[in-house]
Amino acid sequence: MKKLTLKLLSLLLLATVLYSCESDDDTTTDGTTDTGADVATVIDVDSSLFITSTVTSIVTTPCTLSDGTVTDCYEITTTSLADDHNMGPWCPDNINDDASQGGIWLEGGEVYDVDGAFIQNLATFYNDNTWNMYDANGDIQKTETLQECEEAANPNVGAQYENYCVECLPSYVANLTQTYLIPITPIKTTTATQFGMGGGGPGGPGGGISQRGLAFNGVVFDAPAPTNAILSAYTLAPFDDAGGHINLTAGYHYHAATGLTTQIAQNDGHSAMIGYAMDGHGLYERLDSNGVEPTDLDECRGHYDEIRGYHYHVAAPGTNSFIDCLYGATVN
Repeated sequence: MKKLTLKLLSLLLLATVLYSCESDDDTTTDGTTDTGADVATVIDVDSSLFITSTVTSIVTTPCTLSDGTVTDCYEITTTSLADDHNMGPWCPDNINDDASQGGIWLEGGEVYDVDGAFIQNLATFYNDNTWNMYDANGDIQKTETLQECEEAANPNVGAQYENYCVECLPSYVANLTQTYLIPITPIKTTTATQFGMGGGGPGGPGGGISQRGLAFNGVVFDAPAPTNAILSAYTLAPFDDAGGHINLTAGYHYHAATGLTTQIAQNDGHSAMIGYAMDGHGLYERLDSNGVEPTDLDECRGHYDEIRGYHYHVAAPGTNSFIDCLYGATVN
């Protein structure tokens, strides 16, 4: 009887220990409680997914993240150009040109084809008769040289470029490279990091974290294009059908996800993966294989599942954005 009592006591003690360990799973290292699900699955950045023709180098390097974590990051060097889709065209030549001769413009949440008719009707579109970007023959004024690109695609564009369509060509940045640091193992934070102002498009950079992530071709998903600054100079800097355009500092970069970049389909019908955010969490298309957008996205446009861990879904292309903040630590 004494041995049986001791055995029962031992089993009771073991059960108590196991219950205590299980109940601790929802407590984070900083003492705050998490959902448990958010920390159950962590997916490392898979460097093999990047396209080697445009991502010229990926090396592992020590780094310190914004939450103080000392870890390893991928140092990713890219060519600033895409080769998994056509870059351009941006500006049509004549007001009779169809949509295949121009790119797109983002306004009020909508995507508009920059065809000849769009250029012809700018005064009506913006209710401002100052807009007049074509001559008596219907030929559209646009930048045609490296110097004109440099002078027109900046925040201090001169009056001589009023009513110009700004088109900077890939050949202008053929020798430009970019380097990015992304943590190999993403660290989910309990508070969101807001983006600073910035971006590679015409209008100039600002302060703080602004780049959203990288496509698999190494092209950056950039901050919203400064469309107000562009329009206030009576210039237009269209994006191509992939949502990208060029300036001489940032190279080719995206302001919208239109579905033309490399995608990795998901076996369960989940939205396709299109790259990584700057905190190392995955970036996915807005809609799943049935055309449905997730309904449980947080303020940054992220959520969790057991297959992909925490990840983001990009916004509609007309919004001139991708994600709204980061729920992960980034490189200082």
